[in-house]
Amino acid sequence: MEAVQTYRWTREAFEKLAEVGLVAPDARLELIDGEILQKMSPQSSQHATAVLLVAEALRSIFTPPVYTIRVQLPLALGPYSEPEPDVAVVEGAPRRYRDEHPSSAVLVVEVADASLQFDRTRKAALYARAGIPEYWIVNLLDGVLEVHRQPEGDAYRERLVLPSQERVRPLARPEVEIAVAELLP
Repeated sequence: MEAVQTYRWTREAFEKLAEVGLVAPDARLELIDGEILQKMSPQSSQHATAVLLVAEALRSIFTPPVYTIRVQLPLALGPYSEPEPDVAVVEGAPRRYRDEHPSSAVLVVEVADASLQFDRTRKAALYARAGIPEYWIVNLLDGVLEVHRQPEGDAYRERLVLPSQERVRPLARPEVEIAVAELLP
């Protein structure tokens, strides 16, 4: 008896699906390690507020044209992954990415409630493998910021959990502090 094998999608094939109309423009899909995954349930107002707060806080310290803040837009992380993190800080001006999505970021942020376990495991492994130096999870369930640094293989060697009264210094801008409370709704 033959074993059943799954098909591993490439970013190129995944993008072609949308291009030829096989995927609805408003479909909430991500390509993670060759699997097409439907994003979790629709965003709660708390989740949406947190995404806006994170983007606003990061825009105040990561300024153009040196950096661009991308909100829920694709990152091209290797041939088999195209996640759409809630917020990503990438180097360069927006037009730099007119012809292709960025393949790296200095900081990636996911806002998590229902997706918390997925963001801590699959997403963290993906971002670490891609060499993203810093990955934050705005944990809405516990009201904390989880900071992941020092990617090595499929994991981050450093993990900090910061409560709302703490402050965080992004690795790419260590001279600046952000109050964790500013990132929480």
